[in-house]
Amino acid sequence: MAIDLSNPREPLALVATTVDSVEVAQDLATEAVSKRFAACAQVDSPITSTYWWQGEVVTTTEVRLTFKTTAGRAPDLEEWIVVRHPYDVPEVLRTLVKAAGSGYQTWVRAEVR
Repeated sequence: MAIDLSNPREPLALVATTVDSVEVAQDLATEAVSKRFAACAQVDSPITSTYWWQGEVVTTTEVRLTFKTTAGRAPDLEEWIVVRHPYDVPEVLRTLVKAAGSGYQTWVRAEVR
C-alpha cells in the first residue's frame, strides 16, 4: 500500500536498530536527523542482547537507537541504515504509531519533508 506523502494525517513510524557503541549510535542519529530521514533519534544504552550468531549463542552489550519518522519516509531511512550499519546483518525494525499528540505528529511530518 502506497502512502501519500502529502497527506497531513500520514502515520508516524518508529524505526529501531542496535549497534555496538554509543559513538556509532550518535553518529547514525546525527546523520539521519541531518538528512531529514528522521525528526528525532534516541540513543539508549546499555542493553544486553543474547542471540544466535554463526552457530552459537552469543551475549553482547549493545546500544539501541530509535528514530521517529513517518511511514512514508521509513523505507528510505531503513535502506540508509542498512548501508551505513557496521553489522553484517543489522536489526532494522519498523513499528507504526497508532496514536500520538497532534502537535507532535505535525512536528515530525514537517521535519522529515
